[in-house]
Amino acid sequence: MEMGEKGAVTHIDCFSGPGGICTGFHAAGLQTLVAIEYIESCVQTYKKNHPEVHVIHSDIRDVTEEQILPYIPEGGVDIVTSGMPCETFSTAGNTSRSFYDDRQFLFREGIRIAKLANAKFILFENVPAITTKTVAKNTNHLVVDLIKKELVQAGYSNYIEVVLDSAKFGVPQKRNRFFILATRLKGVKLSQPKPTTDIAVTVEEALKGLPNVVPNTKKEATKYLQSESNYSRLLKDDKFWNREKSDKLTYHMPMNHREATIKRFEMLKQGESLKNLFEKYNGKELEQLQTQRILPKKMFIKRNYRLKEKEPSPTVTSHCLDEFVHPRFNRALTVRECARLQSFPDSYDFCGGPYLVPHLNRTVQDKYEQIGDAVPPLLAYAWGREIKKIMEQV
Repeated sequence: MEMGEKGAVTHIDCFSGPGGICTGFHAAGLQTLVAIEYIESCVQTYKKNHPEVHVIHSDIRDVTEEQILPYIPEGGVDIVTSGMPCETFSTAGNTSRSFYDDRQFLFREGIRIAKLANAKFILFENVPAITTKTVAKNTNHLVVDLIKKELVQAGYSNYIEVVLDSAKFGVPQKRNRFFILATRLKGVKLSQPKPTTDIAVTVEEALKGLPNVVPNTKKEATKYLQSESNYSRLLKDDKFWNREKSDKLTYHMPMNHREATIKRFEMLKQGESLKNLFEKYNGKELEQLQTQRILPKKMFIKRNYRLKEKEPSPTVTSHCLDEFVHPRFNRALTVRECARLQSFPDSYDFCGGPYLVPHLNRTVQDKYEQIGDAVPPLLAYAWGREIKKIMEQV
């Protein structure tokens, strides 16, 4: 069992998902010792890519010190990360925001694990909408204020909070994320990662070298095109990511689409979505398109958006398969294309779970959902480097 290499910053990964934070931290030279994840498909993906980590497949509320302490140094770990489920905080597809359940209090488990592991630091990650979410329907008390109050009570009274845009850290995606970095060390000056670029990576740069695949053929592409961008080179640079070298293109499998769906995609220009088609067509024309099943009976605002090649993509979510259309080809994105937009290295093996699963099943995440819910590894890398810098004061 690994106890932390001498001099390495040690880490426990709560709500680990498929390993976005661990991947970025690993590239930055941190050492993840323990990960905790409830969804089995995420656990499978995590274990395959990070075999050195002790992964606990469990509801975090059931995790005991006996499952953690044997795998960490006697004096405790340096940092615990906690990106608790964000569905209850997200505004996506939930205009009433009246959805309340016990998940909004799962932040307490991150604090509990940090105390149990005697962690020096704790990093919370979530959607920015958490800052306006109340603890219950008929109250003004905010979840984020409760988090800060309970951090102080747990001894983590030195903290900063910040919203970071992933696009400023080399991720080809407009994705804002809220963070709280807290420490129990009183004299330590906390800081946030500084943007690594002024020029956002575009979708075109992100997808460079990935060949087209044809819907309904079930023909997976396994060879890259000759073209490269700085970004595609970075995602293939396994030395940077501290990963074993791999040259094979994986998870570049086309989806199946009905003929009418492909016709719908043909109607979309870059930057247009299903919403624009409902605005463009009305009356008999709309009825005819609906009869032909080219357009659905109901309009979904975040559906079938054709990506703009010369810009970063919008936020990649767990619904990315339905939300995005390739900028040039009339099809949805492949798993590898979504992984590129999230900044997962090309050698990342999304082995866990099926390609697709109905969204009603909360106990399984398909490959698209795993990617969409993850923390972009390049953003985690920026935090890893910053945490190492902060640790120099300790």
